[in-house]
Amino acid sequence: MNNRHAETGNGARRVTVREGSSHALLDDVAKQIIEQLQEDGRRPYATIGKAVGLSEAAVRQRVQRLLDAGVMQIVAVTDPLQLGFPRQAMIGLRTNGDLETVADRLAGFEEIDYVVITAGSFDLLAEVVCRNDAHLLEILQKLRAVEGVLATEAFVYLKLRKQTYSWGTA
Repeated sequence: MNNRHAETGNGARRVTVREGSSHALLDDVAKQIIEQLQEDGRRPYATIGKAVGLSEAAVRQRVQRLLDAGVMQIVAVTDPLQLGFPRQAMIGLRTNGDLETVADRLAGFEEIDYVVITAGSFDLLAEVVCRNDAHLLEILQKLRAVEGVLATEAFVYLKLRKQTYSWGTA
């Protein structure tokens, strides 16, 4: 198994990503940088540097390494309600055949923003954002037409109580 790692000028290992592995080992400074960006993805590197005890250039390099290693992404998170998509739902799917193939097909749907292979009563979960109930019905019909999909069950969101992206550094 190959390892990729980023090193500081003194040779100390900062971020290690084992190729073929789904996790990375992070030091405390990397975790602090991630926490700063989770609070505000547009926070200036100089401000982050002051908070974590590094120069702006060092923070910039560290962030780039985290991005390159696939440890994190910096994205804009939107509010579907504000964008005219008042209907959200999690759809549980039961399938047959190759699960990965079905998951890949679902991932190609524009309306689906989240696909996960699960254990339990559903094989897959897919989160959808819709214009209205008619749009949700249209999506359900499209999903049921996918080869390998046996059944769907929609869990319509009535009210969002918590949504966070701050996990992962503790």
